[in-house]
Amino acid sequence: MVFGRRTKTDSRVPSRASTTDAAEVPAGLSIAAAYSWRMLVVLGLIAVLIYLVITLKYIVIPFLIAILIAALLVPVVNFCVRMKWPRWAAVTVVLAGFLAVVSGLIVVVVTQVRSGLPALQIQSAAAYENLREFLRDSPLQLSDADLDGYLNEIFDVIQRDSQALVSGILSVGSTAGHVLTGALLSVFATIFVLIDGKRIWSWTVRLFPRRARNAVDGAGVAGWLTLTTFVKVQIFVAAVDAIGIGVGAWILGLFYGGFPLVIPIAVAVFLGSFIPVIGALVTGALAVFIALVFLGPIPAVIMLGIVLLVQQLEGHILQPLVMGTAVKVHPLAVVFAVAAGSFVAGIPGALFAVPLVAVVNVMTKYIASGDWRIHGRPTITDVLGNGK
Repeated sequence: MVFGRRTKTDSRVPSRASTTDAAEVPAGLSIAAAYSWRMLVVLGLIAVLIYLVITLKYIVIPFLIAILIAALLVPVVNFCVRMKWPRWAAVTVVLAGFLAVVSGLIVVVVTQVRSGLPALQIQSAAAYENLREFLRDSPLQLSDADLDGYLNEIFDVIQRDSQALVSGILSVGSTAGHVLTGALLSVFATIFVLIDGKRIWSWTVRLFPRRARNAVDGAGVAGWLTLTTFVKVQIFVAAVDAIGIGVGAWILGLFYGGFPLVIPIAVAVFLGSFIPVIGALVTGALAVFIALVFLGPIPAVIMLGIVLLVQQLEGHILQPLVMGTAVKVHPLAVVFAVAAGSFVAGIPGALFAVPLVAVVNVMTKYIASGDWRIHGRPTITDVLGNGK
């Protein structure tokens, strides 16, 4: 050894401090610590994203609605373009047709509800009186004073929360303004995605480092294919639910008479089916309640059987065979995703939870598989064919 110079052998000799530290920290704890701080970074990023989404909800929600609408309309626009239509004409006709269908449904529902609302009020009052009479004659032997006492307790609870109710009523104008603004943002965003979606996505991909662009581009294409398939399949499933429950309500009206809200029930079931689990439960309960008010207990039980039959058809045939091809997510994950989405963002969170989980799942699997290093952009067969 030369004085003042460290040899190769000396450079490989660990110091006393590093040897002591390595001996005092078990290997398992070191691995756990390494995973822990990385997980904390990921969870922190997710928390920041959730905070931004909640803060900018009046911008994020219209944008997500526009993405869902575009996922439905882009294949139609592309088909028209392949048929030698000018793109501007295809976008105009397809978007105008979509808005006409939505507006027609709203007009039909409003008209039916306005015509059936007086009868619903009368029948609800009669059903309430029948319920009071039933409770008086039942083994519970509830008197009118008892029933009025319970109602007064309910009114007291409402009165204690009157401040929140009044503030909610006063904010109706603001909410209506937000809804109108969000609708306009959704329409404009949908138009731009239909017209120039490819260039918008190419610009987004160029924001990433050059080495990551193939992975980001392929993952985005895989997620988009999954989303378009999900939207088409979800519309089919929702239509089956609406037709099944609507036809059942119509048949009950034929046999028992006096069921004026068949079309609003069918439309409510169709819209509610876009929110898995919760939507079907709420709209089914609405159909049973209206059958109970208008037709009585026995038709209500029959309506309940129809709702359960349609839900079993969806859960055991449509969801596994049809929806399973579009959403490669376990049903338990779907339930927890809907619950978490509704907890974080209410109805919009429940609506977007399943497509968001499906898209993130497919994109993550595509990047982790490394297919972007070998193959080009994924096709619909690559994304949905083998379920890997």
